[in-house]
Amino acid sequence: MDPCPFLRLMIDSLALNLPSATKPPPVSGVHPSTTPCFCKIRINNFPSQTSLLPLSSSSSAHAAPDTATSAPGFHLDSLALRRLSGKPLTLRLAVYSGSTARACGVSSAKLLGCLNLTLDLSAALSRPSTFHSGWLSLRKKKTGSEPTHRKPVPRLHVVVRSEPDPRFVFQFGGEPECSPVVFQIQENNIRQPVFSCKFSADRNSRSRSLPSDFAKNPSRWRRTLKGVRERHGRERKGWMIIIHDLSGSPVAAASMITPFVPSPGSDRVSRSNPGAWLILRPNGACVSSWKPWGRLEAWRERGPVDGLGYKFELVIENGPTNGIPIAEATMNVKKGGQFCIDYKVMRDSGLLGSRLQGKGFVMGSTVEGEGKVSKPVVQVGAQHVTCMADAALFIALSAAVDLSMDACQLFSHKLRRELCHHEEQVSFP
Repeated sequence: MDPCPFLRLMIDSLALNLPSATKPPPVSGVHPSTTPCFCKIRINNFPSQTSLLPLSSSSSAHAAPDTATSAPGFHLDSLALRRLSGKPLTLRLAVYSGSTARACGVSSAKLLGCLNLTLDLSAALSRPSTFHSGWLSLRKKKTGSEPTHRKPVPRLHVVVRSEPDPRFVFQFGGEPECSPVVFQIQENNIRQPVFSCKFSADRNSRSRSLPSDFAKNPSRWRRTLKGVRERHGRERKGWMIIIHDLSGSPVAAASMITPFVPSPGSDRVSRSNPGAWLILRPNGACVSSWKPWGRLEAWRERGPVDGLGYKFELVIENGPTNGIPIAEATMNVKKGGQFCIDYKVMRDSGLLGSRLQGKGFVMGSTVEGEGKVSKPVVQVGAQHVTCMADAALFIALSAAVDLSMDACQLFSHKLRRELCHHEEQVSFP
C-alpha cells in the first residue's frame, strides 16, 4: 500500500513594517491600529488566500519581527505536482491597507506593494526546503519616471518553506449508506479495492417483524404502527457502518450513540443537543467486541446559509465522555466542504494545547452538500498509518461525517430509503 506524493507549502512568520509616513489610520473591518493591513497570497492555479498582517516595529533588516502570523498554506497533490514537473512555482504576495470587506463588489483597500518569489520544487519532494526567510521590500509597479531620491518603502517579513507530505488516498465507490466498496487511489489514478462497508439502520430495542395477530386485527395494528412511525419520524438513531478488510474481518466501525432529534419547537438538530457517533476499533482478537477511538458530535447551525457544525474528539482511557478535541468547525450545508484534522490548525486555533504531540496533516475527507450524491474522497497522512486497520478508522470517521449531513437534514424533509427504518417504510392505506 503505497502513498501518493503530496507537498505542503507553508507561508509563516508574516509581519509588516511600515515607514511612519505610510502608516494608515485605523479602518473598520480589521483590528484597529494593531492590524490595519492584509496580504493576498497566490500560487499557480490555486485559489488565493488572505491573511491579516500584524505590524512589527523591527527596524533591522536582519532581526526577526516582534510579532508575526501564519497563512493557511497550500497542499499540492500528485496531479498538481505532475503539472509543475520541471517548472518553477511563482508565489505572489500583495499587501493592502484598509478593510478586507467589499461594498457593492468594490474594495476600498489600497495597494501598498507586491512581490513575486520563484520557487524551485525539484528537490522539495525528497526533503524539507526553505525558499526564503527574512524581510523583503514592497514595491508598486513603476508608473512614469522614478523619483531621484529614494523614499522608505514598506517591508514584509515572510518565511516560505515546504515539506514532503505523502498521503494515502481512498474513495468510497458509492454513498456510505449504500454499503459500498472503498478503493485506494494510487498514482496515475490506479484504483484498488481495499475495504468494504456494511451500513445498517436497526433499532435494537424492538422487533422489526410484524406481530403474529396482525392479520386478525389489522385496524388496531395499523393505528399502532402509524403512531410508532410518526414518533420515530422525529428521531434518527441506530445507524451504524462497519468497515471490513478484504478477508471480511471487521476492522473499524462508526456507531450512532446519541440520536439526532429536533430541538423543541423546531425541525432541526441544535448545538445544545447534538447527535453523536463513536468511532470504534476491534477490542483485541474478539471480532464482536469494540472499544472507542473517537467521538463525533454534529448539529445544524443557523445563519444566512445553514451549516453543518461538528466536533471530533479522541477518546482517552477514562471513557467516551472524556476526550481531547482535535477538530471543530462548520461547513456549508448546500455546498458541502472538507472535514480536516491538522495539527497546525489545531494549535493555531488553541484546540490542542500541549496534550497531544504531533505535527502536520492527519486526514481530510470531502463532504457533498445536502441532496447531492456523495462518494467521499479520504486523504490520510502516511505518518499516521502503520497498518490497514489505522486507515480503516479514518474511513469510518469520514463515513460518520458524511452521514451526519443526512442526519442533520431538517425533519420536515424526508430521508432517502436506505436511511429509513423498517417501520418508516411501511405504507398505510
